[in-house]
Amino acid sequence: MTDYLDRIGAGKILLSKEPFSFDWTPPSLVGREKELMEIASIFIGIDNPNVSARVTIMGPVGSGKTVLAKRFSDDLIKKLEGRRKIVSIHINCRNYSRTSQVLHQIAMKLDPRHPERGFSAGEIIHTIRRNLNSHNIHLILILDEVDVLIRKDSSDLIYRLLRIDEGQNDKGYLSLILISQELSLMNRFEAAIISRLGMSNVLKLEPYDENQLIGIAKQRALLACKSGSVNEDILSKIGRYSAVSGDARMCIELLEGGIRRAEMNGMDEVRIEDIEPSQFRESSVEPSQIDGLLEHQKLVLLGICRRLKKKDNLFSGDAKKLYILVCEEYGVKAKGHTTFLKYLKSLEIEGLIDTETVNSNTGRGRTQNITMSNSSPAELENRIEKVLSRY
Repeated sequence: MTDYLDRIGAGKILLSKEPFSFDWTPPSLVGREKELMEIASIFIGIDNPNVSARVTIMGPVGSGKTVLAKRFSDDLIKKLEGRRKIVSIHINCRNYSRTSQVLHQIAMKLDPRHPERGFSAGEIIHTIRRNLNSHNIHLILILDEVDVLIRKDSSDLIYRLLRIDEGQNDKGYLSLILISQELSLMNRFEAAIISRLGMSNVLKLEPYDENQLIGIAKQRALLACKSGSVNEDILSKIGRYSAVSGDARMCIELLEGGIRRAEMNGMDEVRIEDIEPSQFRESSVEPSQIDGLLEHQKLVLLGICRRLKKKDNLFSGDAKKLYILVCEEYGVKAKGHTTFLKYLKSLEIEGLIDTETVNSNTGRGRTQNITMSNSSPAELENRIEKVLSRY
């Protein structure tokens, strides 16, 4: 009765799943050679113990932000081995979205014996600095999805990290790499932070083009699959499909899915019909973000998307009216005004909408101006309707 398990490890095509992991860093980057050179130019002089650097990388989902930062830091560590001791720490702020959580992760990765509780932010920063100094370490800190940290907490941690070298005899303890898919990230910082980060140190990644995506698929296939099991026609189809969004993650998913279908059918090579594009990977918003929303959060967002298909913005009062209409459409009772405002705030924290407090056009009060910069309202509307149809 366990014959179905025989296919595990059979390896008709796949030799290693590691190159399909989003956490995996390839030995070289396809389509981001110019960007690597740009980061290197920002880090000029980093071999000097008194020098620190900072760079902000922005771009849509699947544009290679994280892998770019990791590849650069890994290469730099190897390049300067024996000249400067560098350690790289990567923290995803969606998983650790509070100042205390981020600082604790840094302290733990530098010293696993660091206590889990009982220290203020200032004390942990002091401990981190002391650890770096005593071991003569320069830290490259990569804060991924940093906009989540800023929305849920504040930008105070960024400011404090940027000042960690002050009063330390100009010793460069920490270089900072910030990553965000929010192209308006710099608008969230006060002038003092922008000045220290440097607008000239902002790197904006464009979506990958078709040829780059073909190259990414080819690289993963060569590293993960048996020779000859993925031909050029397969790679071209993957590149063509994923070029619609320019998303490398979609490219990798298409290849991995095609391999899985081929092996399930007992084939030793991927066929054209094995490449099936997912209908749930067409926008800059992660599918799990929609699935993870509460029903009424989805209903609020659906009303907003329907209006933003036609207009660039809407106000919170109009969003409330649209929410009520959507609730009537789906046969559910709308929540009260206070709960509605909480849903709006939660959608902003998730990066699904942008809000700005402005003067009301209909009185002396204040209202929320709502826009959407991280996704297409029409695509998001279609996605939400599909999820709601399952209820």
